[in-house]
Amino acid sequence: MIRKLSFQLTIILSFIVCAGVQAQIGGTSTYRFLNLPNSPRVAAMGGNFVAISDNDLSVGLNNPSLITREMHNAVSLNFVDYFSDINYGFASYSRTYEKAGSFAASMQYINYGRFTYTDETGILAEDAGEFSAGEFALVLGWGRRLDSLFSIGANLKTIYSTFETYNSFGLGVDVAGTYHAPSGFTASLIARNIGRQLKTYTAGNNEPLPFEIQLGISKRLQHLPFRYSVLLTNLQKWDLTYDDPAADEIDPFTGEVKTKSKAGEFADKAMRHVVIGGEFIPSKNFSLRLGYNYQRRQEMKVDSKRSTVGFSWGIGLRVSKFNFSYARSAYHLAGSPNFLSVAFNLSDFGENRKTADGGLQ
Repeated sequence: MIRKLSFQLTIILSFIVCAGVQAQIGGTSTYRFLNLPNSPRVAAMGGNFVAISDNDLSVGLNNPSLITREMHNAVSLNFVDYFSDINYGFASYSRTYEKAGSFAASMQYINYGRFTYTDETGILAEDAGEFSAGEFALVLGWGRRLDSLFSIGANLKTIYSTFETYNSFGLGVDVAGTYHAPSGFTASLIARNIGRQLKTYTAGNNEPLPFEIQLGISKRLQHLPFRYSVLLTNLQKWDLTYDDPAADEIDPFTGEVKTKSKAGEFADKAMRHVVIGGEFIPSKNFSLRLGYNYQRRQEMKVDSKRSTVGFSWGIGLRVSKFNFSYARSAYHLAGSPNFLSVAFNLSDFGENRKTADGGLQ
């Protein structure tokens, strides 16, 4: 039975990889908030997905194959103070049933703030009012351990988006699989946001979801309190570069545009898929996290003052029954989002017992 499930998952993921080779990114899809990093731990390590298997519910939202029975009764609350008056986050709760597996229900949202009505020239009308914009997703995740080496999982997402009087509704699915080596090495493959709009903003204008294939690996070192993480993003598309004529460098002697060597061009394209992170864990109650996102740096840096764009950092702290996390990620010189979270397990506040519905209490 286990081998059959593993084979089926492999076939599904292989089909998704082949079907998504021509998929596009950046400005050609809707519901982009689904790919924003929500967890401070994930954001601190530079990306929006990790392959760290240590029963962290906030990691399970982005990687359902890591939803485990040890997360039973866990609660995770996450908030992101984004740019301007934009904020987003999610709340998750997990429950395990012995026969069905482990589940995690999440409410994910982004609030774009309030806007003032103007005319087509940008001038305020005499009786100008305001309107709001936001997007929401209800996510039901499922994870199951097949054996000591493999686990699988999936997310089902119902998505609602509203911008003034324009609104849209869609469905999406994530499919993931994880390999757990006895040495502590973990590797996860995920296909995210497979689905479509069911109701479009305007008639006849159907937009794709932000489909993405990712591969993540991580390992905690045996003789050092350190875990490394490597994330490969957008595997469905090789070239992630954007040709900006304004960014061309001119040779002062020849007046020609400087070009990269073939080796340099290949390295640049390859590194745009790579996110590197690390977690220093001196004790079970404290951790320090660092990350570097090459693509973010290349897209958002200012040549005259590059600063720390593309870098991120964060901390994790356990106090009594609560786990607190904070992260700050440098997106641009204009500002850096702040990520906050608190997590706890309801079972820590009462006696463990078995409920009538078959769940573990």
